[in-house]
Amino acid sequence: MPVRPDPASGSDTELRRGLRRMRTIATGLLVFVVAVYIVFWRWESGGGPVWAGYVRAAAEAGTVGALADWFAVTALFRRPLGLPIPHTAVIPNRKDDLGRSLERFVAENFLAEPVIREKVASLGVAVRLGTWLGERRHAERVTAQASTRLVGAISGIRDEVMLEVVEKTILSRVIDRPWAPAAGTALGRIVDGRLHHRLVDLIVVQAETWLHDNPHMVLRIVTHQAPSWSPKFLDEAIAARAYAEALRFVGEIRADPDHRVRRALDDFLSRFAEQLRTDPATAERLEKFKERIRDHPEVHQAVATMWNATRSILTDIAGDPDSALRARITDEVAALGGRLTTEPQLQATVDGAATEIIAWLVNRYRSDITGVISDTVTSWEPTETAVKVELHVGRDLQYIRINGTVVGALAGLVIQLLTNLLL
Repeated sequence: MPVRPDPASGSDTELRRGLRRMRTIATGLLVFVVAVYIVFWRWESGGGPVWAGYVRAAAEAGTVGALADWFAVTALFRRPLGLPIPHTAVIPNRKDDLGRSLERFVAENFLAEPVIREKVASLGVAVRLGTWLGERRHAERVTAQASTRLVGAISGIRDEVMLEVVEKTILSRVIDRPWAPAAGTALGRIVDGRLHHRLVDLIVVQAETWLHDNPHMVLRIVTHQAPSWSPKFLDEAIAARAYAEALRFVGEIRADPDHRVRRALDDFLSRFAEQLRTDPATAERLEKFKERIRDHPEVHQAVATMWNATRSILTDIAGDPDSALRARITDEVAALGGRLTTEPQLQATVDGAATEIIAWLVNRYRSDITGVISDTVTSWEPTETAVKVELHVGRDLQYIRINGTVVGALAGLVIQLLTNLLL
């Protein structure tokens, strides 16, 4: 259903006032030349001076010119005097064709790929962006906006959706792949690189520290395990001896990097890594263990706990304007702005990327963009379309009527002069 474009929106009131004023001037000039023609025609017919004929001829031609241009201007928007004259009321009758023509004109002359590329290349996108980002307040604004969007995005994710995504994408890929070959390879590299020695050192140091701090615990454990008929002094002596041997043993492991326990652990881990890679039975046991883990309810609870903790950390950091992370991001954004203004290679890369992206977008959506023109014009009601167009261009068209009157009068004067000279 056609819609009525609003002819009174915004600044259209001022346009209507200007159109009315110029239309009054043009029409008044027409009335003036008609009056001059009548007066000087009667004066010339009654034996007036010779120059009266020149004035009459000028006014006569001016009247013709004014009427002709009035007809031409009026015929664009409506039927002159309401008469069904062919090829009048052009805009109401052909608004759809005019809309399509305007659409093609815009697409071919304003949204053509060479025009877009040249315009974007001349903008200096990299320098403009770098200059803007180089100001600290702008970098802070970018960081704040990004943080706000991040907090909103994270907060808007429902727990069940995230858990489903994690379980169906990350966990499913981890669980579905065989663990044994990858675990054997990883463990072999750890053993070959002696990376596990640091963990052994940490465990030994912690065990020695615990023994030093808790001798009573060792004594209590040994005495509690002794038989009831054993004398107490003997139990305490045995417990003290066990405690001293434990301290000595742990101290030897800590002090000797080539201790037999360390070598035994290295041999065990090397054999286990080889079994994981080559022994089907070991691989099968690991796969069964994996299946038990996958089906264990604690795994799902662990995933939910990890997600909640991650979300809480991210929202706290991103939402805190004084956080170290946001300050670091602001510094990086400002530094990027400085690089965009000083590094020609980076400028060329950004400008080229901007040109390609915008050119692709215009090519991809050119028909959708220009289609707005024809679709909008098609949806307008014909009469109101003419009113809308006349409101915006009619004031200038009234100058055509004024010029037609003046040019016609001058042409009539010249013709009259030449006629008298030649005759």
